[in-house]
Amino acid sequence: MNLPNKLTMFRVALIPFFVAFMLIPFGDGANRYVAVAIFIIASLTDLADGKIARKYNLITDFGKFMDPLADKLLVCSALICLSGNSIPVWIVIVIISREFIISGFRLIASDQGIVLAASWWGKCKTTAQMIMVILLIFDFDLVFFNVLEQIFIYLSLALTVISLADYLWKNREVLTKGGM
Repeated sequence: MNLPNKLTMFRVALIPFFVAFMLIPFGDGANRYVAVAIFIIASLTDLADGKIARKYNLITDFGKFMDPLADKLLVCSALICLSGNSIPVWIVIVIISREFIISGFRLIASDQGIVLAASWWGKCKTTAQMIMVILLIFDFDLVFFNVLEQIFIYLSLALTVISLADYLWKNREVLTKGGM
C-alpha cells in the first residue's frame, strides 16, 4: 500500500476518535477542541494524499475509490454529530443522500469495470463542507462567524446539488450501459 492510500486509511481510522470527542463531553467543552483538531488533521490528510499521489504518480484504483469514500465518512459523521443543533437536519439529509447516490453510482460503474474519480465540483464541495464543519464545531458566538457559518452551510448545500448533477451528467453512460 502506497503512502497516499495509507493516509486515506489513517483518515478513516481517525473517524471513531473524532466522533467520540464530539459526543462525549469533558473538560468544559475541551472535547470539541480535540474533535476539531482531529477533524483538521484528517482533512489535511485528504489534501496531502491527493498531492502526493499526483506528484509521484501513485494514483491507484483503490485511492480513486477510497479517498472520496473516506471524505464522505468523515464529513457525514461530523454532520450527524452536528445535526439539529448547528445545522438543519434537512440539509444533513440532502448532503448524506447525495453521498449515497454517488456511492451507488460508483458501485454500478465498478460492476462495469469502471472506476470513477472525484470531479472538480466534488472536490470543491468537500472543501466547503470541511470548512463548514470546522466553523460549526468551533461555534464562535460572534456575528461575523455566525454569518460565515450560514454562508458555508448554504454554499455546501449548493455545491452538493451541483456536484451531484455534474457527476451524473458526465457519467450518464454508466447508467445506459448498466441497462437502466
